[in-house]
Order: sequence, then C-alpha cells, then structure tokens
Amino acid sequence: MRDMEFSVVPLLFFIISESTLHTSALPDVGKWDDNLTAGFNSIYLSKSLYKGAQVFIRINCASKLPDSKVEVNLVIHQSMCWDITDALDDVKHEISSANPMLKNSSKVYHDFQIYECNDHFFFREASVAVDPSRRRYDIANPVHVISRDGVYVLALKINTNTSEYSVGVHIEMKSDYGYLSAADWPLLPFYGFMCIYYVILGVIWLVLSFMQWRDLLRVQFWIGAVILLGMLEKATFYAEHQSINNTGIRMQGAMLFAEWVSCAKRTLARMLVVIVSLGFGIVKPRLGATLHRVVGIGLLYFVLAASEGYLRITKAKNDPSKDILVASVPLAVLDSAICWWIFSALVNTTRTLRLRRNETKLNLYRHFTNTLVFAVVASVFFMLYCIKVHHFVRCLTVWKDIWLEEAYWHILFSCLLLVIMILWRPTNNNQRYAFVPLLDQGDDAEEEEQLVNDAFGVKVRVHQPKNPAPQKNSVEDDIKWLEENVKNDPTLPILDSDEELVNTRFEVSKMQ
Repeated sequence: MRDMEFSVVPLLFFIISESTLHTSALPDVGKWDDNLTAGFNSIYLSKSLYKGAQVFIRINCASKLPDSKVEVNLVIHQSMCWDITDALDDVKHEISSANPMLKNSSKVYHDFQIYECNDHFFFREASVAVDPSRRRYDIANPVHVISRDGVYVLALKINTNTSEYSVGVHIEMKSDYGYLSAADWPLLPFYGFMCIYYVILGVIWLVLSFMQWRDLLRVQFWIGAVILLGMLEKATFYAEHQSINNTGIRMQGAMLFAEWVSCAKRTLARMLVVIVSLGFGIVKPRLGATLHRVVGIGLLYFVLAASEGYLRITKAKNDPSKDILVASVPLAVLDSAICWWIFSALVNTTRTLRLRRNETKLNLYRHFTNTLVFAVVASVFFMLYCIKVHHFVRCLTVWKDIWLEEAYWHILFSCLLLVIMILWRPTNNNQRYAFVPLLDQGDDAEEEEQLVNDAFGVKVRVHQPKNPAPQKNSVEDDIKWLEENVKNDPTLPILDSDEELVNTRFEVSKMQ
C-alpha cells in the first residue's frame, strides 16, 4: 500500500514540470535599432511599462535625392491583455489605414509628421515637462510619456517620395529605474536577495565543514557543490538583469552562460536528491554500478535542459506559439522518471533502516521524506493557481504577477536545500549517520529471537548469542565469533547488499 501511494507522486511531478512552462524567457530589452527600406517600411514592438515611462525615437535618413521627404507614422496602443494579438491587429490596421479610427487617449497615442530627409533628426517631442538636469545632448525629450501601467504595442511606419531609401530607426523605452520592463523589474531585487541568501548558506556550510573536517561524510561535499552552483546561478541572473536595466541591451553570450549555469545547478541538485534517497554514505558505503546510472541520468538531464533553455530564451514572453511547451515535454518526462526513482529509493532505504532497527537514521529519512512530500503538495497547489490565473484565461490582466512563476521554483528549491543542510549538517556526532558494515542490533540484552516484519510481510528470524561475550576476548575468539555470526547468518543476504558482505569478509581475512 505504501508503494502504491508513492507511485502517484511521479504523475504529480510530471504535471508540475509540464505546467511550469518555464516563463523565465530573456528579459525584454529597452533599446531597438532597425533599418527600414521600401520593401520593409514598418516596425512593431511590445513591452510592459509602468506609469511615467518615456519613449524616445531618433531617425537617421539617407536618400539619393536632395529634396526627398520622409513621412513618419507612429502609433502607441495599450493592450488590454498580456497577449498582444488583438492589440497588434488594431495597430496594424490603424497605421495602414488612410482614415485612422483610433483617437488619442490615455490608451492610444497616434502622430503623423513629415520631415526632410537629412542626416538625422528626432521625432517631434511631446509637450511634457522634463527635468532639465535629465536632458542629454545625444537624446531628445520623450516622444510620449506613458500615463498608466500596461502592456503597450508600438508601431512605426516610414514612407518617402523616393523609390530607394534607407532609414535607420533608434527607439528607446525607459522607466525611472532603468530599461527593464515592468514584468521583469521585480526579478532584479529578487535575484539580488537570493544571491545574498546563497552566500550566507555557503559561509555557514563552509564554517561547519571546517570545524568538523575530520568526520565529514561524502554526501556533505555534494551539498557544498550544490550551494556553490546555486550561488553562481543567482549571481549570473542578477548580473544579467542589472546589465539590461542599465544599458537597455543584452549580450547573447552572457545570457547563454547564465542559462547553462542554471542547468548545471538543477542537474546537480537532482543528482544530490537521488544519491541521498539511495542512502549513499548512510546505508551504502558506495553506489557501485548505480553511480553510472546517476551520472548518465544527470548528463541526459543537462543536455535536455540546456537545449530547452536555448529554445526558451529566444522566445518572447507573450509569444502565443506552443514551441516552448513542445520543447519542455521530454524534460518533463525525464523529471517525472527522476522523481519516481527518488521515492522508490526512499521506500527501499527506509525499509532497510526499519529492519536494522536504527531509529537515528530512520528518523533522518522520515524527516527528509516528509519534506519532499510537502514540496510536492506545495508545487501542486501553485501549479493549479498558475493554470487557473495565468494560462487558462482568455485575457490575462494580472500580468504583474507573472514573475512569481519563475521566482517560486527558486524559493521552493532553496527551502528544500535548507532542510537538507539542517538534516545532514556537520556535527560532533557526524559518524552516527555514517555507514557501518555490521548490523546495528541495539543492546546485547535483547531477546534471543526476534521476528522482524519487512515491508512485504516476510518474517525473518534473527539469532543472537545466548550468553554475552566476556569483556576481554582474544583475537582467536573474535575471529571465531565473526565466522559463526557473519558468514553463516541467514539474515545478511536480505538485510545487507552483496557489496557489504564482500567488504565484511575482506575485513575478516585481514584480521586472520
């Protein structure tokens, strides 16, 4: 019955992984440069902006005719929904129509001007008050100032009285805090806080490991590696958002590096949870052939995550296509398989500890299992919230909360990592969790025979010596006791792995 309960968990994780949809696309830029010609004479942009954001436009015109004129048609339209499909259709119709239908209001700005095609000029400045201290010689006053928070679509169309021309357009959208969009801005302080959080975790773990360096377990080195990668991941994400906020442009190489660091951290985190669930260093001295499977699954996950991330960061946040969902399906399937492996390993590990009657290690894994179950429940509830509020709606208006879809998973994993750090922290009694080759059978004064029920209801009879051994034994007596109780004990093949038996016999041979 217990196995049946855990078999439901992978299905839940599959839904979680698939429904996340990885909204962490690249942050929107704040500067655009394009070249318009007779064959391609219009440009369309979209961005979420806060009230008070400013729009700047500079046009560089080059023509072979000295008296050429350039007609500039500008439309800025607020979309009612996060999906800009309807607003984009309205803007395209408006900018191409001879009789504009949209009138200027708090949601629509439409302007049409004719200029002489000289070296460069700024689009007609709006009559708004600008602080003189903020004026710059390389940029004019804003063309338009956003009057309300929202998602805006900008359309710019160029026409001239010549058949051959080339017009360079430079557009900037900037808020008081910088060039980040309104949907991306909350992630900047969030990643800054998470970077500090991981630095604190790293310092604490380093101090504890230094104090108990003689008794460190191998799994504790894995935990330190995950903390280090998490720190690097948050630092790269913060640097990425800070750079875009200051300059308005992004570097493709830096974006890919940040994404691949994140994939490496997620891969190592899953490998950590797997080896902890397998009882590495606690129930088993080493993983043996299982280690190759763990490494293979880790490499496969990294490749799929890196490929999916590369496709994801090239898509706009409000792209209506389903390419991102299709790319995330193989990763979701692998994530589901890893989660099934984790809970299956936990069941086997806790069963072994119950048979050995080791309450200290059993309590450790009970707390760890309860933490994973809580993470599953919390993920399911948040997944249902995202589906109801963000995805299965005709018109998404609460777009200011979309950043939580990316931040939540970072918060959830950081909490899970904190619990693992507390459970496997380096202490003075570190070795009480370490693997011991012989069985932990408690007090020698227990009953002569015990009936131990394993998870499948099979009864195993455990024999113990009737008389307690004297306080001082000779080497021959110790070897004789080991040969009688270790080699011939029928419970060992059930309770211990083959590798443990080989190690025990090897130790006995050295004593001889």
